[in-house]
Amino acid sequence: MKAGSHLGKLKMLIMDVDGTLTDGKIYIGPQGELFKAFSVKDGYGIKLLREAGIKTAIITARVSEIVDIRSRELGIDEVVQGAENKLEKYEEIKRKYGLTDEEIGYVGDDMNDREILERAGSKFAVNNCAEELKPIVHFISRSDGGNGAVREIIAYILNNRNSES
Repeated sequence: MKAGSHLGKLKMLIMDVDGTLTDGKIYIGPQGELFKAFSVKDGYGIKLLREAGIKTAIITARVSEIVDIRSRELGIDEVVQGAENKLEKYEEIKRKYGLTDEEIGYVGDDMNDREILERAGSKFAVNNCAEELKPIVHFISRSDGGNGAVREIIAYILNNRNSES
């Protein structure tokens, strides 16, 4: 497959959170989750993607007010938290927006992302993803999750989306 040829129909990028938009560390105090660290670079990339007309979404297994706050700041179109079955939520988003698998890109880092990565038309992973994901994705960032990896993936998308099949 020619580099970027899978990007021609891309209309939405769906992202995991922990280990993808964050470094995967979860800081918990006596009152619950204290904080997560997000990369400003990833936020800027999401802004560029949205300016290019590509919708954005999050599917995460955890529930976090912090994710709601960051998603609102970035103008994320769809946020699904507490997803016990990520593939089911992926299918719901696909139906809601009238999209096909080929029109969706997905960024993940671990085995709970595999089923979606196998379905999505454009498949991305962060550098420190589970080894089992590496053979099935189109592009792996040089950076680890939470350290600008999503920004790298977005640069790849924007720089290659007009490649011919």
